[in-house]
Amino acid sequence: MAHGVGHRRDAVIDIGKPVSFSGGLEFNGLTYTVTKRKKVDGSWVKQGVDLLDKITGYAPKGCVTAVMGPSGAGKSTLLDGLAGRIVSGSLQGRVSLDGVETTPSLIKRTSAYIMQEDRLFPMLTVYETLMFAADFRLGGASISEKKQRVEKLMDQLGLASTRNTYIGDEGTRGVSGGERRRVSIGVDIIHGPSLLFLDEPTSGLDSTSAHSVIEKVHDIARSGSTVILTIHQPSSRIQLLLDHLIILARGQLMFQGPPKDVTLHLGRMGRKVPKGDSSIEYLIDVIQQYDQSEHGVEALAEFARTGRKPPQLSDEDVSISTVAPSPLPEQRNRTPGGRQGETGRDGRRLPLQTNDYSASDFDHSMRSPYNSSRSWTPTRSGVMQAFTFNSRQRTEAKSNLGMINSSSFYMSSSEIIPGTPTPNGSECTVHEEDYITSSMGGDGHDLYQGLGPKFANSFFSETWILMRRNLKNIWRTPELFLSRLMVLTVMGVMMATMFKKPKADNQGITNRLSFFIFTVCLFFFSSNDAVPAFIQERFIFVRETSHNAYRASSYTIAGLITYLPFLAVQAAVYAGIVWFALDLRGPFYYFLLVLYMSLLSTNSFVVFVSSVVPNYILGYAAVIAFTALFFLFCGYFLDSNAIPVYWKWMNKVSTMTYPYEGLLMNQYQTTDPFGTSLDNKTITGYDILSGLHISHHEHDKWRKVLFMLGWAAFYRILFYLILRFASKNKRS
Repeated sequence: MAHGVGHRRDAVIDIGKPVSFSGGLEFNGLTYTVTKRKKVDGSWVKQGVDLLDKITGYAPKGCVTAVMGPSGAGKSTLLDGLAGRIVSGSLQGRVSLDGVETTPSLIKRTSAYIMQEDRLFPMLTVYETLMFAADFRLGGASISEKKQRVEKLMDQLGLASTRNTYIGDEGTRGVSGGERRRVSIGVDIIHGPSLLFLDEPTSGLDSTSAHSVIEKVHDIARSGSTVILTIHQPSSRIQLLLDHLIILARGQLMFQGPPKDVTLHLGRMGRKVPKGDSSIEYLIDVIQQYDQSEHGVEALAEFARTGRKPPQLSDEDVSISTVAPSPLPEQRNRTPGGRQGETGRDGRRLPLQTNDYSASDFDHSMRSPYNSSRSWTPTRSGVMQAFTFNSRQRTEAKSNLGMINSSSFYMSSSEIIPGTPTPNGSECTVHEEDYITSSMGGDGHDLYQGLGPKFANSFFSETWILMRRNLKNIWRTPELFLSRLMVLTVMGVMMATMFKKPKADNQGITNRLSFFIFTVCLFFFSSNDAVPAFIQERFIFVRETSHNAYRASSYTIAGLITYLPFLAVQAAVYAGIVWFALDLRGPFYYFLLVLYMSLLSTNSFVVFVSSVVPNYILGYAAVIAFTALFFLFCGYFLDSNAIPVYWKWMNKVSTMTYPYEGLLMNQYQTTDPFGTSLDNKTITGYDILSGLHISHHEHDKWRKVLFMLGWAAFYRILFYLILRFASKNKRS
């Protein structure tokens, strides 16, 4: 059988009826339209552009399906659509896995998506990276079982020799590009997903590394997984590892089937592959020639759907297309709610759009009952409609299937039968004992029942695993913590020497006020380095949570708990340096607590900002802008009573207001003299607070601490909500 992975024993397809199979990923009528603005006759108009246009096909189980096509063909869009990475409602059509209609939630729990960029922690070793992945995805397994799984996976991916090598980055030497890509794959297949999506897995790799990666992906497919990848210009060696092709152009299906059928497909449209050329590359060249001609790729899409031969290109069309590509004709633009172009630039109807077809225009060997008005609809149960034929009928059916172009006929199997011919002519045999993913692959009928819980670990287990990973990263990159500590230490020494033993006069009071506001600003700025730290980690968070490795809530709590002791050390070092040198008054523990809560609230604010901005440049700009606003309205330049009524709310939301007032209250809630006025009257601490319109009641001092704690919690909750609902790597 040429177009499926296998077929059930004692079951043959009834050629005259729509059928439904299980054993892979099936998709029907996938359409994804976006609205773009275009300038026409001096005015901007909105036009709907189909990034995917009624794509119907399948990806066989146990095989490598490659999505190919020229740049802008819609390869990544199709991959995102199949992987549930397009928001609900934007994508039309239906996707079924092993005969069961899927939802984004089901795809999320049964698949893995390897992004084009390798997002890994650079200071973890290969073994540690895979072990943390095992901790997240194999919650019910024992430590020994996880270690055994990781060891076996490293052997299968060819990573055993790099076991203790750091992943590395631009500043730290680590594994090679091909090894890093294989680690990325290993992280996402540790739990044995039944579906594996890869976006350009060979991008940026040399030919040897690229072949090695695809070879490992091929082994994963043979373990029983459905593998779908996008790839651009694969080498001849890589082409031998591809079992099934889906070739797109301008969001339309150009070809679907085994690589060996590409030559036959070209021959049917009147094209002969030049000697020594790759049939796949030649087909893409032909697609680009039509795309740059007046006929467009719609002619080839029509050929793939119905068998109607595309018009032959003239020598002028070919020369123009190879020298000076022309823009797409207006008739291929799409207006919201309208049909794709019905007329050419000169107003006449294009040849492919006329209904005056003659019988000689069609390749009837390509037509099938699946091109009729009846839609191809896989049943929820995944049980194919089959009839038992005698041996002669069975042979005839297989022969007929071999003549149907796979762009028009979609099928898969409910199970992989060892020895069954695959689309590329080889045997797509599942070796369940040879690969790690086999134990986790699910059958179509038990797909929902065998999923288990949404998350492999409990909330507390996830939090502990994340804390261990955070601590390991901090230990391996101590410069982040030490740089903050060094800044606070140096600035503390400078403050202690500049404002040492202030005099008991008005200038001494002014000096102390300057010291307190500078301390508050210093602690705010010391948290700014959290912006790039989280933005770099956000990509890893999105990748890991996109397939339920852990909860956003556990990530938020783990990050908070991990950094609490480090914030305490920073506050204690600064407080210890300046307290005695400046002859500060009030309880030392309250002074330390205010500094600690100031660090906590500002750190929470900066982390929240970093979760909203797209990059660290905008993050720094936002933090600096808010720092200036908080500084302006904290009560140092204008006390709370002097601030205009329409700006008083800024005094309340400023995270600098509460530590500044708290430090002043701790220093001046006393009747002790701190200076003299112009008329030689003694100025007490209460007088200073009254002059600044700050309360001198003891309980108000503790309210400042509660306000800081409340703002810290508020920003952490906002941070969680952004992670939970907005940090989705999905197309709108």
